[in-house]
Amino acid sequence: MAKPNTAELRKLTDLDITDQIDGLRRELFDLRFQKATSQLNNTHRFKEARIKLAQLLTVKNERIRSNTSS
Repeated sequence: MAKPNTAELRKLTDLDITDQIDGLRRELFDLRFQKATSQLNNTHRFKEARIKLAQLLTVKNERIRSNTSS
């Protein structure tokens, strides 16, 4: 999975961002579960998922901040 461009993430709707955040949190939970049971093969998915989650949360917080300051 290539690192998404923040400009691409800013084009998403609020609902899409929320759905992706929920999906990534679930994926991180599943990855932690797989690691605990020694079934995890792709350990690099942790870093990729955390980076994308952070980008999505940043975009979401920017929107919240811009809506409340207006």
